Amino acid sequence: MEALKNLDVWKRACRLSVDLYKVTNNCKEYSFKDQKARAGLSIASNIAEGYERDSVRARLQYLIVANGSCGEVWTQLMIARSAGFMESKACKELECETVEISNMIWGLIRHYKNKKNTSPLVPRNSYLFLLGNRLTAGQRTLTPSI
Repeated sequence: MEALKNLDVWKRACRLSVDLYKVTNNCKEYSFKDQKARAGLSIASNIAEGYERDSVRARLQYLIVANGSCGEVWTQLMIARSAGFMESKACKELECETVEISNMIWGLIRHYKNKKNTSPLVPRNSYLFLLGNRLTAGQRTLTPSI
């Protein structure tokens, strides 16, 4: 677990999970709040579980699941902002952080795929991947209006 403690993406995913709990604390839509909290918790948990596995293949699978949870959290934040469940500024900040975490996870996936000597797994047409490229180019407006 020492390697995990030094992994920046895991630390950021843990912080994201805590932040999601905090910003949704007063949300009256319990099922929506619960789903968002569980999806956020899933990101850090799947990274951790993957790092405890003894094969590259297993680690990759958990990283892919963690990245899927990033997409879930990002979508829920966009919906929460549009529906007025959460304050717009807080949502946008969390959306940006979710995209950055997703990009970090894809970097790990590419790293481990290269270790296996196989073709890259990153879907270049992935919406979060494209948003991440825009994010690194300095655009902070990530979500389309619903």
